[in-house]
Amino acid sequence: MKRMTLKTRLVLLHTAMMTVVVCGVLAVLFSAGFREILTNVRGTLETRVSRSVEDVEYNNGRLEFDSELLALDNGVYLSVYEPDSPDLLYGRLPYGFTYDLPFSDGALRTVTAGDTEYCVLDIEFPVEGYHDLVLRGIISVSDAERDFRYTLRLALILSPALVLLTAVCGYLLSRRALRPVAQITSTVRNIQKEKDLSKRVRLGAGSDEIYTLAQTFDSLLDTIETGIRREKQFASDVAHELRTPLAVVVMQCEELLAEKDLSPESRRSVEAIYRRVQAMAEMVSQLLLLSRADQGREKLCVEALDFSELSQLEAEEFSEIAAQRDIALEAEIEPGVTLEGDQTLLMRLWGNLLQNAVTYGRPGGHIRMAVRRDGGTVLLQVRDDGIGIAPEHLPRIWDRFYQVSASRSAESSGLGLSMVKWIVEAHHGEIRVESKEGAGTTFTARLPARFAGGGTEHERRDDDADS
Repeated sequence: MKRMTLKTRLVLLHTAMMTVVVCGVLAVLFSAGFREILTNVRGTLETRVSRSVEDVEYNNGRLEFDSELLALDNGVYLSVYEPDSPDLLYGRLPYGFTYDLPFSDGALRTVTAGDTEYCVLDIEFPVEGYHDLVLRGIISVSDAERDFRYTLRLALILSPALVLLTAVCGYLLSRRALRPVAQITSTVRNIQKEKDLSKRVRLGAGSDEIYTLAQTFDSLLDTIETGIRREKQFASDVAHELRTPLAVVVMQCEELLAEKDLSPESRRSVEAIYRRVQAMAEMVSQLLLLSRADQGREKLCVEALDFSELSQLEAEEFSEIAAQRDIALEAEIEPGVTLEGDQTLLMRLWGNLLQNAVTYGRPGGHIRMAVRRDGGTVLLQVRDDGIGIAPEHLPRIWDRFYQVSASRSAESSGLGLSMVKWIVEAHHGEIRVESKEGAGTTFTARLPARFAGGGTEHERRDDDADS
């Protein structure tokens, strides 16, 4: 199962923690609130009853009651009785409340009448000029609880919205907190995609862990870029310095081979040296070209080409080379296929692919090369039935100097396929390889028929200019 992203985990964690905290706080508040409600109800009842005993007087042989006793102040019902009689003298009672509840002086009681729970307080008090009376105060606990339960239901109804709001806030906070991480990731992906080590994260000033990570990453990129630049310069310098002595050795071999009186044994030795030096010269030439490409100094000379004709010339040349190893080369070239590209590089592209097929082909086998239009692209393909490449080696065959096995190192410089890949990408195309060990290999490249950018001026330096 695919793991959740860090942002998702942070949002879920934040939402869960906030939900637990809010629920805990609400539980504590509701618990404390319920007790506070009971306390307030009883306090209100005691205050109202104790204050209302002054509203009863005895004048001119009769009891007088203040109309305040009838007022429903803070939900408290007041009623006045004779101590030994349940008959109401004055006041009011809640609807459905029983009239025959025994008196209990000073006791705060909770009784239930119907579906309603009440707090009841009786106070016996003296009336000047008259005997004692009983003042009863009644207040509904159920009404206060009803308001409390309404608040509780409202809180429960709003809880999903609160959780959603918490999740949204968590997402916004996580996105803001992880924005530097996203910038680091984006920079790394761009470097991988564009192969441009000059890019940097550059988060700016900051002292937290993520900013420190970004600064460390930028510093590491500086070190890597400097090292690679030195390596590229070294490879270019070495290749450049080797060309002159190798050219001298080639010339000397050619002069020796031109001698008529050279003994057969000496001639074989010189020919062996000549072949090896030519192979070294070709390797140095390719290495120098790749080094220039790495440094951005290798420009393409783009022109309209009859690619079918160019491919046919390469097929004829390599037919003879393949025949020397008892390999038949078959060409399926669609006529009239044109494209815009660098003729020299495209000929080198064909040469490297076909030479690779000849080198690793099977005696008595076949090489099939094909060219055809495919929409707005030109498809070229080289297929052989040779020794093939094991799956674990396929991803690395484009690396410079990479050898699938030690037995192949004597036959290849390890630069041919690197050169192929660069030429295809320089023409804004793509190449892929399919191979099965013991069954052969197929290289398939697609090049745009029209070249998109790169200039048309031939700025590649020739051998004499670099010497």
